[in-house]
Amino acid sequence: MSTSLAEHLRPRTLADFIGQGKITGQTGIITILVKKAQETNFFPSLILWGPPGCGKTSLARILAKELAREFYEFSAVNASVKDIEKIIPTSQNLLADAPPIVFIDEIHRFNKAQQDALLPHVEKGDIVLLGATTENPSFSVIHALLSRCRAITLHQLSESDLRQVAGKGAHYLGRQLSEEALLFLIRSSNGDARTLLNTLEVASHMAEHSIIEIADLENALQGRQLAFDKSGEEFYNTISALHKSVRGSDPDAALYWLARMLEAGQDPLYIARRMIRMASEDIGNADPQALILANAAYDSSSKLGMPECSLALAQVAVYLARAPKSNSIYTAYTQAAHDAKEYGNLPVPLHIRNAPTAFMKAEGYGKNYDYSHSPTGEKKEDVIYFPDKLGHKQYLKD
Repeated sequence: MSTSLAEHLRPRTLADFIGQGKITGQTGIITILVKKAQETNFFPSLILWGPPGCGKTSLARILAKELAREFYEFSAVNASVKDIEKIIPTSQNLLADAPPIVFIDEIHRFNKAQQDALLPHVEKGDIVLLGATTENPSFSVIHALLSRCRAITLHQLSESDLRQVAGKGAHYLGRQLSEEALLFLIRSSNGDARTLLNTLEVASHMAEHSIIEIADLENALQGRQLAFDKSGEEFYNTISALHKSVRGSDPDAALYWLARMLEAGQDPLYIARRMIRMASEDIGNADPQALILANAAYDSSSKLGMPECSLALAQVAVYLARAPKSNSIYTAYTQAAHDAKEYGNLPVPLHIRNAPTAFMKAEGYGKNYDYSHSPTGEKKEDVIYFPDKLGHKQYLKD
């Protein structure tokens, strides 16, 4: 077939749309907005935010059909604002005074100037903008544009949703899936309906029998693959999960998130750098050895690379998770940094200034300096090392 299975099975109405029931169900915001638009002819601009294969493009096309509006589809990868502006003055709408729907896929790839150029058209109502993005719009869409749109969150499709998609795909192809193959297909799709259908289609062409088995799917996939965005929001979510698992003293969860990143191709040196930070931020002097081992993991990773360095990183991730925790260094430094910025360049007390010349000594530099060393690390109470304005500050609580 010349058209892909995913395109053949793309839903054409909200009733056919699988997943996202919270927004497309009877009481969902999309359903309500469509009903109101049919009465008032008003429909707001939307930013559709969600992972790949969750239905953003399908939903945009359905909205255009439900609203009987002209529909123009662009990709921010290869389109320009000028391309979009060409269709605005000459648009002939199906309904009088109804602006066309302009769908921009991957709108986060438009830079600030390009997004700024869309503002007047959205503001004046020349177009209804539907922007699709896999990136958090709080960071990827400029505030001025985001404030003129309604952000709608779409979620990764559930196992139940993907079962429906797989069932439709297998029926269309005249095939069946064994239960084991179905579960494998669902899990290897990572919540992405398009990936699921593409894999099923290839497996269908390769399978020698009417029932598709796991081996057929593995041949289609060329092994099991992990989807991981090494620069987008999911990247930051996953490294955050590793950090919080270590902080929460869960070595098993730390191993899982570490493996998720390494097996998907994340730079091991980045992970090692983050573990050095964890050693200081979350463990600190509760176990000074943690910082030494985290640095050793970085050194091992730089020498070995993947996959050999994975065990060194795993060893340290487990050590950090099991280590006693203290954030006293983190909180103390944060307070000290606040005071440094708040009070500016306060003068250094004379008694602890360096006095390499006779002139400086005559000016009082180093005068009455108490040259003492404490075997137990205790400070003399009557000696002040802070600037006069700060007096006796105590950042460390332990």
